[in-house]
Amino acid sequence: MKSSNPVLGRISAAAAQQPRYSVPGQGAPAGYPQADGQGYGYPEVVQTGQADRMTIDDVVVKTVSLLAITAVFAAISWAVVPLEVIKPVWYGSMFLGVIVGLAISFAQITNAAVIIGYAVIEGIFLGVVSKVYDYLFDGIVLQAVIATLGVFLTMAVLYKAKIIRATPKFMRVVIGVAAGLGVVMLVNLLLYFVTGVTSPLRDGSPIAIGFSLVCIVVAALMFVVNFKQIEDGIAAGLPRKYGWLGAFGILVELVWMYLEFLRLLSYFSED
Repeated sequence: MKSSNPVLGRISAAAAQQPRYSVPGQGAPAGYPQADGQGYGYPEVVQTGQADRMTIDDVVVKTVSLLAITAVFAAISWAVVPLEVIKPVWYGSMFLGVIVGLAISFAQITNAAVIIGYAVIEGIFLGVVSKVYDYLFDGIVLQAVIATLGVFLTMAVLYKAKIIRATPKFMRVVIGVAAGLGVVMLVNLLLYFVTGVTSPLRDGSPIAIGFSLVCIVVAALMFVVNFKQIEDGIAAGLPRKYGWLGAFGILVELVWMYLEFLRLLSYFSED
């Protein structure tokens, strides 16, 4: 099952390409093929030592590192970019981030320098966006940060406690909805640049509020899909370098949720 996150689906694809095996006298876990093609066994890792395999601790360290880098460059861009020239920096970092993000996803890039570079770009982008929102709506940035981290930690706890399970049906539905939202947001953005008119999805109307709420809920559920994809990669014994893709995927979701919280909170704030 692929994630609609443009990164973590690559982890599943890589796991699927690994050779399969079964332990003599033992079957694979229920629901997984055996070596004879009857099910899904854990992939065999060829010539890869235990220290070279992807682990949850490694993914956590890489995720925290990317978040720290993003936060540092967000603070720098907030401090050094004046409001008078913030628009070109905003659009430039936004489009560059999209290009680099898609390249990492579709080329399955696991190079740490490239992914760290993406975090730097996103940090610059978030810094100028946050500066504008803070200028217009005092205190909104801190509220959005707290809300985003709160949702992320809540979903992590719910997944760890198995209160929310990433079943095949759950993943199909969430991925389908997330993909649909992605298309809608892309079309909406293109229409804005062509017409210069803000659509009802982003104008602060009840429709805009509802749309942001839907995006936040779907982003929260996508964390569960992401956790499952990372868990599968670890079970498959993928090399440690794939931990960068897992961390990158989490960063992408956090950025999306943070931006949606900024928009939603701005609708209820005084101009």
